Amino acid sequence: MNKPDNEHAHTENVQDHFRQVQHLLEEQALAETAALPPDLPHDERHELLEKMLHKRHLTELRKKLDELHSADVAYILEALPIEQRLKVWNLVKADRNGEILVKLSTTVRESLIARMSRDELRNAAEHLHTDEIADLAPDLPQNVMRDVFKSLSIDEREQLRTAMSYSPDSVGALMDFNMVHVRENVTLEVVSRYLRRLGELPSQTDHIFVVDHDDFFKGVLPINMIVVNNPETVVGKLMQTGSIRLNPDEKAEQAAHSFERYGLISAPVVDEDGKLLGRVTENVVLDFVRSKAETSLLNQVGLRGEEDIFASVWKSLQNRWIWLALNLCAVFFASRVIGSFEDTIAMLVALATLMPIVAGIAGNSANQTMTVIVRALALGPRSRTNVRRLMYKELKIGGLNGLVWGSIAGLFAYFLYYSVPLALVMTGAMLLNMIVGAITGMSIPLVVHKLGRDPAMGSNIMITAITSSSGFFIFLGLATIFLI
Repeated sequence: MNKPDNEHAHTENVQDHFRQVQHLLEEQALAETAALPPDLPHDERHELLEKMLHKRHLTELRKKLDELHSADVAYILEALPIEQRLKVWNLVKADRNGEILVKLSTTVRESLIARMSRDELRNAAEHLHTDEIADLAPDLPQNVMRDVFKSLSIDEREQLRTAMSYSPDSVGALMDFNMVHVRENVTLEVVSRYLRRLGELPSQTDHIFVVDHDDFFKGVLPINMIVVNNPETVVGKLMQTGSIRLNPDEKAEQAAHSFERYGLISAPVVDEDGKLLGRVTENVVLDFVRSKAETSLLNQVGLRGEEDIFASVWKSLQNRWIWLALNLCAVFFASRVIGSFEDTIAMLVALATLMPIVAGIAGNSANQTMTVIVRALALGPRSRTNVRRLMYKELKIGGLNGLVWGSIAGLFAYFLYYSVPLALVMTGAMLLNMIVGAITGMSIPLVVHKLGRDPAMGSNIMITAITSSSGFFIFLGLATIFLI
């Protein structure tokens, strides 16, 4: 249905493409400004703009876009301000809209879909495979999806329903139905004739799937085996039965680990009964891993999702408010902790200058612990023994770091204020707060993961809030007991 990705492939660097497109846009903007007097009536201005669509700069821009890979066009669209983005989007050939939309980030895709008509959206979706339509489905209006369903064949409708039934983080959501499969009782000559009739193979086809008459998975036949063996050889004698099989309901992260561990290019997706449903390819897995990494990075700082850098101020504010509100509450709590020790601070002003050290070092240590725990969770299932061992290790590291760096901070405090008790309080506070930081860095991602969410979600904000409050409380509390 849709054109293969390499049809518009280009050897130049994507940054060069972007600069060329941007230059053409600037040239076109200058041409429009020069050609249209600012006092021209709106109707006449619109008429002249329509005529200018055939001018040289737009023609060059359209030609340039036609030469580019769909992924490069998507990159350029995301890098352009909204006004220029829409101008470029209107110049893209209609039959490429779908494959470009699939490659765009969610926020940019939504901004373009919102400006497309029902017919344009239906036409874009009809040029895609069913698994790609499923990727777009959450962003498409319901009436468009109804039109798309009507335009599909019975088999394609069933494939689309199947693809849309799986959760976004499952193997089923990554599954591709565009694959080649043959029966085990045919010869290589028959397979070769079948492949020639296809004209071209689906991308990243490194082997052919072997099934029986009921489409139950039997094994795989590497492409190179077809070339180097006797054409009269039966597929069943050459197929490999020990290949990796994926289940559509298992986590996509587990599939990503399998691809990395075994160097897979593609893998079959088989249901519990052993029936072949589809396949997962390396490029889709890489896209998932990249998207997962970006989402995890955003979650760490409390962003709910990816943000269009050219989105309105209001949309950007909405994306950032929730965790900022929680952070404000945490800061207020920390300020009340400090406020409860006003008398202690007033009697020993040195405490005010040393407090941030205790809180800051523990926060950094906690973030290191959190990163280790999140990575351990991302690597796959862990037994309780291994998790417990990792927790003990991080507690020991937190304690030793607290002792070492607390002693260094204590010496620093002594040489500043020549007070042995103050130096000991500083050392003790650093030790205790580093242990609190280790516990916090472990518990937050583990609890969030237990709740079925991304273990990195808001972790930096929560860790900073807890270690700051505990650091102030421990340091000022010890100072109240031993120094006042």
